[in-house]
Amino acid sequence: MKIAVIGTGLIGSQVVRDLTAAGHEVAGHSRSTGLDLLSGEGLDDAVRNAEVAVNLTNSPTFDDASLDFFRTSVTNLLVAAQSAGVGHLVTLSIVGVDQVPDLAYYRAKALQEDLVKAGPIPYSIVRATQFMEFVEPTMSWTTDGDVVRLPTTPIQPISSAEVAAAVAEVAAGAALQGTRNIGGPDVFTLDELGRIAIQAAGDNRRVVIDETAGLFAAVKGDVLTAPEDAHLATTHFRDWLRSH
Repeated sequence: MKIAVIGTGLIGSQVVRDLTAAGHEVAGHSRSTGLDLLSGEGLDDAVRNAEVAVNLTNSPTFDDASLDFFRTSVTNLLVAAQSAGVGHLVTLSIVGVDQVPDLAYYRAKALQEDLVKAGPIPYSIVRATQFMEFVEPTMSWTTDGDVVRLPTTPIQPISSAEVAAAVAEVAAGAALQGTRNIGGPDVFTLDELGRIAIQAAGDNRRVVIDETAGLFAAVKGDVLTAPEDAHLATTHFRDWLRSH
């Protein structure tokens, strides 16, 4: 199967590897290969003759500008994919993305989903819980000296490798015309995750609870944890820390 992977960052590079290992003809495309989803430059070439397109691009910002990014990029991709005869569009999104209206970035990702659903291409959406790789960057946003301020938001971390494997599996199959939810095996509060990560690293920082700190302060309840129908991965956060 010929598959175009749009966006070759943390997830995309692993999706390319997984699909190639499974015997598919895979090409990864990004700004480094001359693709610009906002202007459309290189997009027709990227999806030409592809049976499946996997969209793993992301907005460069988390503010209101992300709405314009996803509106323009998805519209351009849908037009190019339809013209090229692409039969399946796979999009990576976030569990609970439509339940956090106070975050512009989450509203933008929800818009991305809506555009894909309303578009002309058979689609699959993979919604993942928060990546284990993002725990440290999340802490860095709210670190002041040796203090890390984090809310008690429930988080169900999943490794990027398992997200990539799930996306690759969906890309190799028939279009879902719906959404597959995936998540990690365990639920923690964000402050608890921070303490586990600091202990594993031998860090001298300390975590204090602050329900107003950082991006996840806008999240209410447990909307970012996997729903009952989710496919759960098997890598536990403490095991992942030991291997990294």
